[in-house]
Amino acid sequence: ITFLLNKWLLLVASFSKSEERACSLMGEPEEPQLFKTGDIILGGIFSFHSSWRTVESSYMHRPLPLQCIRYLNFRAFQFAQSMLFAIEEINNSTDLLPGIKLGYKMYDVCGSLARAVRVALSLINGNEETATMSEEPCSGSVPAIIGVTSSSPCMAVSTVIGPFHTPMVSHFATCACLSNKVKYPSFLRTIPSDYYQSRALAQMVKHFGWTWVGAIRTNDDYGNNGMATFIEIATQLGICLEYSLPFFRTDSPEQKQKIIDTIKGSSSKVIIGFLSHMDMDVLIEEFAHHNLTGFQWIGTESWISDSQTAIAKGNYILEGSIGLAIRKAHVTGLREFMLDVKPLNFSGNKLFTEFWETAFGCIFHHNKQTGENLEQCTGFEDLTEIKNSFHDMSLMPIFNNVYKAVYAVAHTLHQILGCGDMCSNTIASDPICHQILQHLKKIRFKTKEGEEVYFNENGDPAAKYDIINWQPKKDGSVEFVTIGLYDASLPEDKQLHLDNLTLTWANNSKQVPISVCSGTCTLGTRKVLQKGKPVCCYDCIPCAEGEVSNTTDSITCVKCHPEFWSNERRDECEKKETEFLSYTEIMGTILTVSSLLGACLTATVAFIFFRHRNTPIVKANNSELSFLLLFSLTLCFLCSLTFIGRPSDWSCMLRHTAFGITFVLCISCVLGKTLAVLMAFKATLPGSNLMKWFGPRRQRIVVLAFTFIQVVICIVWLIANPPYPFKNLRHFKDKIILECALGSPIGFWAVLGYIGLLALLCFILAFLARKLPDNFNEAKFITFSMLIFCAVWMTFIPAYVSSPGKFSVAVEIFAILASSFGLLFCIFIPKCYIILRVSFAKVYIHSPKNMFSNKDFSIHQRNICSLCHPSLLVCYFLSLFQSAISIISIIDHM
Repeated sequence: ITFLLNKWLLLVASFSKSEERACSLMGEPEEPQLFKTGDIILGGIFSFHSSWRTVESSYMHRPLPLQCIRYLNFRAFQFAQSMLFAIEEINNSTDLLPGIKLGYKMYDVCGSLARAVRVALSLINGNEETATMSEEPCSGSVPAIIGVTSSSPCMAVSTVIGPFHTPMVSHFATCACLSNKVKYPSFLRTIPSDYYQSRALAQMVKHFGWTWVGAIRTNDDYGNNGMATFIEIATQLGICLEYSLPFFRTDSPEQKQKIIDTIKGSSSKVIIGFLSHMDMDVLIEEFAHHNLTGFQWIGTESWISDSQTAIAKGNYILEGSIGLAIRKAHVTGLREFMLDVKPLNFSGNKLFTEFWETAFGCIFHHNKQTGENLEQCTGFEDLTEIKNSFHDMSLMPIFNNVYKAVYAVAHTLHQILGCGDMCSNTIASDPICHQILQHLKKIRFKTKEGEEVYFNENGDPAAKYDIINWQPKKDGSVEFVTIGLYDASLPEDKQLHLDNLTLTWANNSKQVPISVCSGTCTLGTRKVLQKGKPVCCYDCIPCAEGEVSNTTDSITCVKCHPEFWSNERRDECEKKETEFLSYTEIMGTILTVSSLLGACLTATVAFIFFRHRNTPIVKANNSELSFLLLFSLTLCFLCSLTFIGRPSDWSCMLRHTAFGITFVLCISCVLGKTLAVLMAFKATLPGSNLMKWFGPRRQRIVVLAFTFIQVVICIVWLIANPPYPFKNLRHFKDKIILECALGSPIGFWAVLGYIGLLALLCFILAFLARKLPDNFNEAKFITFSMLIFCAVWMTFIPAYVSSPGKFSVAVEIFAILASSFGLLFCIFIPKCYIILRVSFAKVYIHSPKNMFSNKDFSIHQRNICSLCHPSLLVCYFLSLFQSAISIISIIDHM
């Protein structure tokens, strides 16, 4: 059995080889609605009818061919006429394709994707019922196809015919996705891509200051892709969409109501209508039903210049609309050709009959339909006597796109055929179908109107749009007023150009509508996003202290330079007020007067001591050290003046070094007097000769030695890292504190530490000598003075550290003055009282022994000493110091 089967297969194979192989068409062949023979046939695909009759299949027999619903679409009919006009011009031309006659096959797809693919394949394979396997695969096919009108059918058709390298040139498919040459290698178009339209719409919205808009798009490739590009560009420009709603004219009432409810609840006043003209007609009727007016519409080229939309029911919804339209164009002779329809009767009798019946609302006798009460057509009716959409030439720019598409193919054929004075008519042997696509991509020519036609690398033409504004006429109709131009070939900042014309906005307003989620943030504020909302919804927050924003809608506030501070409005940085302890302010004046008063009192005491230098009390208290002490106290009072005034290099170095040296000199003198008291007491003991070891000369050496150590410390400090003027920006935000930086903190604290060490030593020695006999009671006064000195400076440290700015300087000056006054009062005032009292009483005491044994004087002495009780003196000076700190704090808060 196997042997017989193999023999039979071989026999069949040999018989098949002897016969020519053939392919048969599945289904019935498609018949073109318009047809004319010629040397080269061009294909055309249009939607002469907008929809088809739905038939449910029973799966019992082969499905019937798709049946289009009656009533001719005048728009598509005019597109076909534009193609016919261009072909007739070319056939009558002696410059383009001389000797070659172009024919055409035009099919009706009725808005169906499936039918569009089917008729495209019919145009490619010749639409024969059977075809043999030929070595010339292009035989019978058209070199190019003109159409389809919308994007989705173009995508379907281009996907199918792309492998055959047959170019399809569309006049109205704008989807940016069709620029993808990987998916659609054979697609070209004479209308700009929606990529440019979406960018132009976004720039126009930005130009008018609308940052919060809504959008409604056709739920197909045209609307979805176009809106996706718009959202991308709008986001880059700072524009936010409150909503983006899909819509299709066949949507259910529930879906339409959902759109109405969304728009009613929205806050944006501008709507981007990325819709086809058919969807827009249905949508505005729905808007009119709910009386949704007052919205500013932004339109695309699909409907913004459509005269049928402008007269459709509910067209008042679109009052004041602005949008992009294909640039105005004029094709000489095209209008007249369109209105002369009768020649079509020779190329497509059926389509001519349907056009005539639709235009005049009549019916020919041979095409009667049951149930229709229509007048009979004669064929001699006058088109000029009727007014309908067929007479509307507002779509002339689109007609021009069809015209340019046909001419682009013709110029390409002219190049491929190498036409000179005459083209060869032996075309069948020339495989032009494999060459035309590559040549067509590179074609460049000018039309008879002077318009240049070419395609870029994506098969798109140059993108130029007119900007249209709907303005009402006096008769209630709408006028499409051109108010500007968008040219994508120009630099980005010059692409959008608006003429200085008065625009009409929604509700016939002359004011530009406002559509923002949040108002403009004024100067001195910044934007803070509202939680859970788009970036266009924000609150305006005042800039913080020290920060400014000098532009509106600022995202951030800019910090001022450290030496500047923001004003009250936070829109400008102003130079900070400089602050230092000056002589002119109240506190500086008080401290200056106190310093000079202390110096004057010290000078007065010195004068009294000098005046009575020969008195026993002056001599008994070591007059040499007393005068040196008074001199150092005078310097202490005067050195406080160096702390007042604007800091400079010399004042900063002088104030601390002068303070340190003068105070060490002062305390060294007190220490010398204390040692002298102790040595004097020890010298009264039998056999003691201590005084000869601590005489005046040795006392001077001690004072100079202690002072020299401080001088060395100050010199090292000034050489290593001296104090310098410094702008303190930390303590106060709005002020610059001019102060003296320490330079080396070690040097400063070494100076203070050395003073404290001497003061502590002096206090200990004076404390040890406090109970010596009354003859040596000066030790008590030294003890009191050192107690005050140490208390003041121990209180000074925390007060100095915690006082800001110039008040720390005031605290330091007050500490200097308080300790100086303490030394002056405790050591010299009692003596001055005695000297003056004794001088007044004219009591002369010749020796210290007699002075201290005088009973009356002892009474005065005890009275004075009672005034100098340690607890009273300490409390007096500490309370004085604390009062000063309180006053400084009050002034600080003022």
